[in-house]
Amino acid sequence: MIWRFLKDDSGATAIEYGLIATLIAAAIVGGFSQLASQLQALWGDNNGEIQKGLNP
Repeated sequence: MIWRFLKDDSGATAIEYGLIATLIAAAIVGGFSQLASQLQALWGDNNGEIQKGLNP
């Protein structure tokens, strides 16, 4: 009975898919945070340029 329990790997696939999904989610969050900081810098620069153009 113990050997049968040790040989049973039917739940391993679900755990592996869970780990893969977690890694993909972490990559997406990291990518979005990088993108957000770049967009913030871009729009901040644009805002400054617009204000310079409107104020003679």
